Amino acid sequence: MRRDVSSRIVLDVTEPADLVFSVAAADQYSADEAFTATLDGAPIEAHEVADAHGTRLHRITTGTGRLEATYRATIDGEARPMETSEADRLVYGRPSRYAESDALAPTAMGEFAGIRDHAQLLASVSSWVGTRLAYVSGSSLPTDGATRTLLARQGVCRDYAHLCVALLRGLGVPARQVAVYAPGLMPMDFHAVAEAWIDGEWRVVDATTLAPRSTLVRIATGRDAADTAFLTVVSGRADLVDVEVTATADVLPDDDIDELVTIR
Repeated sequence: MRRDVSSRIVLDVTEPADLVFSVAAADQYSADEAFTATLDGAPIEAHEVADAHGTRLHRITTGTGRLEATYRATIDGEARPMETSEADRLVYGRPSRYAESDALAPTAMGEFAGIRDHAQLLASVSSWVGTRLAYVSGSSLPTDGATRTLLARQGVCRDYAHLCVALLRGLGVPARQVAVYAPGLMPMDFHAVAEAWIDGEWRVVDATTLAPRSTLVRIATGRDAADTAFLTVVSGRADLVDVEVTATADVLPDDDIDELVTIR
């Protein structure tokens, strides 16, 4: 499968800033790619930093002005397998900032405790979250976690993913959040999904059902959105002006939520 992805982020930097972008395809892929950044049209240097699970960060220290960061990649083929340690599985079994599995464990047990088949469990969690939430752009705050999302009954992709992660962890299943490029997504944007550790593999859960899971391109992997945001302002101030994302694939297959799918 061939996938072409790109992103463009425009910021107004009003105070000298330390910025971290998470937009590059994870290092498990062999990609023809480029990351560039300019400040008021002049090139500026970006320093690449390796993060967990193949996540690649681009860090920029900049003065004030209009900053534009762009990334593009062509990926022909699948990602290399990702190693997962026992420590990883322990980390992804714990509550985290946006996935409060301790608070939601009673809900998870009440709804799904009797399901033993792993594929059925993931499909049930996906369907349950998808039917209880309404996808409403701009409906959630950056500080909202899974509990608040469930109470509000609405959110965007990161909120759907947080709720799936929290419920799965509440059932004793290690789960995590992944930022992805998503060919077929409408409207096009960065996308967030959940992954669950099932039968020795990470299986993707996307309760939004907005894009085929088999076409997703991994960007960042972590406990929740705190680890996977496309932009982090470490210091200074930078206001978001515009974001453009594209993601296409030479094949857009149907997606059956009853099937176990791995991000490749």
